[in-house]
Amino acid sequence: MAASIGSLLSEISGLEDPIEELQNLKTAVLAIPLNLLGETVSGLRLEGLFSLLNTNDREQTELCVVILGRILQALDPLYLAQNCRNELQGGLNHSDDSVKILAMSQVGRIAKHSEAVTEILNNQSVLKDVIHCIGVEKISVAKEAIGALSKLAHTKAGLDALFQSNLLKDLKDVMATNDVIRYRVYELVVDVSSVSPISLGYCANSGFISQLLGELTGDDILVRATAIEMVTTLAHSQHGRLYLAQQGIMDKISNMIIGAESDPFSSLYLPGLVKFFGNLAIMDSPQQVCECYPAFLQKVFEMALDQDPVMTGVALDTLGVLGSTVEGKQVLQKTGEKFQSVLKRMSQLARNAATELRVRCLEAITLLLTLPAEQQTEDLLGLMESWFGALSSQPIEMFRGFSTQPFPELHCGALRIFTAIACQPWGQKLMVATPGFVEFIVDRSTGPNKESKDAKFELVKALVNSTSTAEIFGNQHYLSLRAYMREGPYYITAVSTVTVEGAD
Repeated sequence: MAASIGSLLSEISGLEDPIEELQNLKTAVLAIPLNLLGETVSGLRLEGLFSLLNTNDREQTELCVVILGRILQALDPLYLAQNCRNELQGGLNHSDDSVKILAMSQVGRIAKHSEAVTEILNNQSVLKDVIHCIGVEKISVAKEAIGALSKLAHTKAGLDALFQSNLLKDLKDVMATNDVIRYRVYELVVDVSSVSPISLGYCANSGFISQLLGELTGDDILVRATAIEMVTTLAHSQHGRLYLAQQGIMDKISNMIIGAESDPFSSLYLPGLVKFFGNLAIMDSPQQVCECYPAFLQKVFEMALDQDPVMTGVALDTLGVLGSTVEGKQVLQKTGEKFQSVLKRMSQLARNAATELRVRCLEAITLLLTLPAEQQTEDLLGLMESWFGALSSQPIEMFRGFSTQPFPELHCGALRIFTAIACQPWGQKLMVATPGFVEFIVDRSTGPNKESKDAKFELVKALVNSTSTAEIFGNQHYLSLRAYMREGPYYITAVSTVTVEGAD
């Protein structure tokens, strides 16, 4: 096989119609393990194969891309940087997007390699071509370019090349193409900034970050909404949050939430503002965020009661995220009647909203009610029980009723709520006290598909793993649950057929 690869590579470039040979070569390179393929092709001339990319024949191009993708992946990045740089640069300028992506993926490998990256940093024409690929129409090409350049942010030399050389002008020139391309460059800048405080410093000093932050209050509402998403991503890192706080961005976004009341177009960017603080609360402190920026939680409650399903959906997601932590649960409880009104609204949505919103509502309720054993204090258990009771006069029956409806996602959503309360003694007592509920848990016929069976199994597992189940459920029910768990989620009871001798 190795010999045939070498032979095909040496002969293929001189053929007028190389399709058959390319198909044979494709079969050969895909059949051999990567490590052996690397040993086989290392030192062989690949110029002939690269030259076959210069064609209008779509099939020929596709075959070459597959073959080269496999071969180049088998070669060491340093070898590629030293021996295939011109060919890769040609690929970056090719008219076919799949060839561009092939070349870009290999540049990305080189950029990650501590020795190989020096080869392209010393001759920046390759990186210049990658930068210009951010501005091509095809988003998949631009994404590959952003990924390759982002890898440079892990070294000082790479940062110097991007932000302290002529490449900075190329970045800014590409950025000026249009709004879409500008935000692709912002995406690169945010990716780079997230790596470390040092990389953030480079991006800030280049002026990109301040330009992005300025977009938050621009006249174009859609641009503003996209800017908020970018800034939210920047806040995912601790050094990013510190920088934003130093620039007064948290206060600015809080003021934007307050000002949204008088903006008829606020529905286009308000969800992004709320998501920003929701992410902030989880990464830092729900209590601190909600106390420092009270407009955030007030707006979440308003959106939860809103009739606009888009606003309601964002509020439900945010409440679920907030209430997934003990601190967040306590923050919500402190609001008193405000949160009680929201719980009643969630109950209505779970029963009567459109299916997608009902599913998001069930997920939020699951997060609100989840309380792992190590966090179960008497006060918190009492709080979870009171929230569950606020959803309905018979919440167990309400959620069990979803299993009779022809929507598997609702069925699974209800089962996940039961799983959330399954390790809490009050939840187990409610289950036992509800007629037929224990039988419902071990009834395998109520799972219409794989997802439902898996969700039911998670519920059983939560009960079996709880230290209070045996006492509360009783020995017989507990043994039934143990048997269910032992048999697994997809167990099918065998039905034997008895043949009566002499029957017709």
